[in-house]
Parts: sequence; C-alpha cells; structure tokens
Amino acid sequence: MKQLITIVAAGALLASCGNPQNTGKVEQQDTQFDAYKEHFVEGLWKTYPGWASSQGYHKYDSVLVIPDAASREKEMAFAITNIDSLRKYDLKRLSDNNQTDYHMIENQLKSAIWGIEEEKSFEWNPSNYNVSERFAEMLNGNYDSLENRLRNIYLRMANIPAYYEAAKANIKNPTVEHTALGAEQNLGGVSVFEKDLVDAVAKSHLDAGEKEKILARAKESVVAIKAYAEWLKKLNNPTPRSFRLGKELYAKKFEFDIQSGYTVDQVYDKALAHKKELHEKMAKIATDLWPKYMGNAAKPADTLQLIRQVIDKISLKHTTPDSFQATIEKQIPVLIDFIKKKDLIYIDPSKPLVVRREPEYMAGVAGASINAPGPYDKNGNTYYNVGGMNGWPKEKAESYLREYNYYTLQILNIHEAIPGHYTQLVYSNQSPSIIKSILGNGAMIEGWAVYTERMMLENGYGADSGSNEASPEMWLMYYKWNLRSTCNMILDYSVHTKEMTKEAAMHLLVDEAFQQQAEAEGKWRRVSVTQVQLCSYFTGYTEIYDLREELKQKMGSNFNLKKFHEKFLSYGSAPVKYIREMMLRDLK
Repeated sequence: MKQLITIVAAGALLASCGNPQNTGKVEQQDTQFDAYKEHFVEGLWKTYPGWASSQGYHKYDSVLVIPDAASREKEMAFAITNIDSLRKYDLKRLSDNNQTDYHMIENQLKSAIWGIEEEKSFEWNPSNYNVSERFAEMLNGNYDSLENRLRNIYLRMANIPAYYEAAKANIKNPTVEHTALGAEQNLGGVSVFEKDLVDAVAKSHLDAGEKEKILARAKESVVAIKAYAEWLKKLNNPTPRSFRLGKELYAKKFEFDIQSGYTVDQVYDKALAHKKELHEKMAKIATDLWPKYMGNAAKPADTLQLIRQVIDKISLKHTTPDSFQATIEKQIPVLIDFIKKKDLIYIDPSKPLVVRREPEYMAGVAGASINAPGPYDKNGNTYYNVGGMNGWPKEKAESYLREYNYYTLQILNIHEAIPGHYTQLVYSNQSPSIIKSILGNGAMIEGWAVYTERMMLENGYGADSGSNEASPEMWLMYYKWNLRSTCNMILDYSVHTKEMTKEAAMHLLVDEAFQQQAEAEGKWRRVSVTQVQLCSYFTGYTEIYDLREELKQKMGSNFNLKKFHEKFLSYGSAPVKYIREMMLRDLK
C-alpha cells in the first residue's frame, strides 16, 4: 500500500486481459465480485445504520446502535468475515474498477479492526459520541414524507439514553481537549430536539397521540444529552491521556486514512520543501507590490516580515460580519460563469447548492465545510456550511475577516464549492461504483479542492479589469492560502509525532504561514482534536498536480484540461494512486 503499483504490472494485466480465455475469466470474476459487493454493502449498512442514513440509504433509519462491547464485537466479526471473503478473489482477474474497489474495501475493513484493537479512540475521545447530526439530517431530508421520517426518529430516539450510558462506560482516561469538545458539541446539538424536532412535529399531519409520544421522547433525549455533557464537565480525570497520537499510531492512521503512494515521512519532507518554494515566490510578488501598498516606507530586511506587511495591508479589504454569508452566496454564480467561459469542467445545474449557517452541533472544528447527499440521495441538497461570528469580540471578528479577506474568500469558495468539493462530490455520486462513493478517499477529495484553487488562477481567475491573468494580489493570497495546506501537513505531523508545542505551532502558522491570530488559534484547537485529516489537503493536491503534469508531458498537444478533469473525477472518490494507474493504463 505504501508504494505505487508500477506501470509494468499494469502492462502485464493488459496482456493477460488480451487473451480471450483470460478475458472470460476476468468477466466471470467481475460478475462474482459485483455480487459480493452488493452483499458487502448491505452488511455494511446493517453494521453501521447511522452511516447508511448519511449516505441516503434509509432502510435502517429507525436504528440507533448502542456503542457498547457487543456492537464492537459485531464490527470485528463483520470485518474479519469480509477480509476472508476478499481472499477468494484473484486481483489479476478483476477489472480496473473492481481492483480499486477491492483495495478500498480491504482498507476499510483493516482500518476498522485497527481502530478497535489499537487506536481505541472510543475510550479517549468523548466527542465520538453525539447523536444530533444524524437526527438533524433526517429532519432536513426530503427523501420521504415528514410523517414517516418523524416515525423513524421516534423509534431511533428510544436508544438515546442507553447510547449515552454506553458512552460513559466506554470512556477511560480521555483527553482534556476531546472531553471539552464532546460537552460543547452535545450541548450545541440539543437544539435539534428542543426546537427543530418540535417545529417539525407541529408542521406534520400526525395525529395528536403520535405527536405527544414523539415530543415526550424528545424531552427524554434532551435529558440524556445534557446529562452526558454535564458528566463530561464534572469528570474527575487527574492524569488525562495526551491528545497527541504518537509516531507509531500516527503512521498507521495515515496509511489507512490517506492511502497515498508515499509514506507520511516522505510527504512531510515534500511539505517542508514546498514551504520554502512558496516563500520565495511570495517574496518576489511582495517586493513588486511594496510601492503600491507601502509607498516610500523602508523595506524590512527580513523577507518574511516584508511578505507579512504587504499581506496585512491587502487583507484590510474584506466584508463585514453581518455580510459574510451573503458575500459567499454572491460569489458562487461568478465562479460558475468563469468555468463555463473557460470550458474547464461541466457543472450540473440540476444539483442544488445551499449556503447555510453552520449548525451548532458541527461547531468548533472547521469554519467552512460541505455536506453532500449520499449516493442513494443524489438529488438532495448539498449544504455549504458557513461559520458565524455572533457574539465574537470585535477584535476577534476583525482578525477572522482579515484572514478571509476579499481575495482569500474567493479561494475558499473555489475550494469548498465550485469547482472544489461541491463539484467533485456531484461527480462522485455519479460514479458507477458505489464503493468509491461510500468509502471515498479523503486525500483525493481534499486534494481535488486544493488543486482547483491553483487551476482556476492558472486560467486567469481573479484578473484585474482588462487582463487575462490573475492579479499579483490574488496570486500572493493564493500562495498564502496554499501555505495553509502545506503547513497543515507540517503542523499535524509535528504536533502528533514530534511534540510540537503550541508556541512553536503559533510561530509556524502566524510568522511563516502569515495567518491571523484567530485563524492560528482555531487551527491549534483543530489539530488537538483531530489526527491525520489535516494531511489530506497537501498529500492529495501534490499527487493530483503531479499526475496532471505527467499526463501533459506524455500527451503533448493532445492534452485537454477539461477532459482531464472529467476523466479524473469519473473514477469516483478513489485514492489518487489508483486513479493514476487507471489513467496511465487508459493512455497506454
């Protein structure tokens, strides 16, 4: 899994498939494997009904799994049984598509076993336990009548008290950071039951008796959720576990979660080199822009200070707290028009994108995110969640707005929406392989979003009036933004495996990545409650960009950017190393 499968092996497979006798064997294996995948997916949803609901598969909406030892035994049994089933298939006799599915299924199963036996986050991460999001998704859905959804919610709520009792029993020596996050997010999610559910019941056509039963159970649920949050707040834990994962666990989690062709150490080294390259490019632009923004003021001798002063001046151009979400909404059609004009990729106009205030149960980790419908609910809304600044001190809000200034906010929208996450996830749901949709690779997904930022500017997005090239200000802010992905990798790896202190992290983020203090503080909190996910941006971006440049070199004048984008996304949310194999194989 750590090394890219060679083109020589791909050629051998093609030679094998070219034999009529072998072709028949491949077709037979594929037919059998397709049948196995259907069986696997059904078993997956029985084991993880909450995951099923999030993907648009609603057969088990009424089921809330109690996270106790029995459910973990069931997960283990499912994983072990299916690993044995996979061994019955000869990889060489499967199609490209099914070979990738095989690898992704195997990775998921091994990751589940590792999570239970070695990582054991169910013991030290209290924020793992939160029921609010799934119930909110059911309330916001349009896949069934409101009345049927409410009946399933009623049945599902029955296990909420037992769910949180099991959570309390599981927790042993939790981290301080995850304990605080668990309390905060669960209290934030109470509104789903106290307000959203109450409003939905009032709008429904259920009879008075059903309404009364649902509301009574909702009150019981609120009591259980609040009790768990209060239990966390009062938890006596004199020697808490460190939030740092440690080198051994971290390397294994990187292997399972990222599925890169590189080891984590190799990606870390690439990130350090890329940071240096970005600083050199930024220094040149900042030097050129100095007279425009700083007049005759003396230039600092320190290059990083020079860059920082120009960035700080440009960052003063930003929206207001009250207009933050509205500004984002206005920029979406501008991005769509640009992509159509440049013919960069097809954007399906029938797939709705809804910009909304970030729900409270999601708060505290990321300031902007995408919630896309699953492969079973392809026509559902995709939500662009935007963090709010209500109640923030004026200084904190100003710092945040300077971070997401006029230029950076556009790059954020490229990343989160168009042609980033929103576009990629629409294509993913159209993939012929449901495995690639439900087991989507985070590094490919995040890497695509980061790749599109650079791609848009390369094609002239952000140009001044009368120019076909992105402005120096846009490029400077893009490089600053790209430093974020690069430093995400450096930060996450250093914090979890090298004991990086908060002081050193602030130096990296503020002094070397030019982030505002509020943004840097938020990133420190994020790295203290997540592991490895921050690596996905830089790793995926690097692999996608390198693949594009490799194909451009091999194809010469035959290379077409739009075809590359649509071909790349057509494989679904598979690890980039497997997409690379298939695209090079197709080219050959």
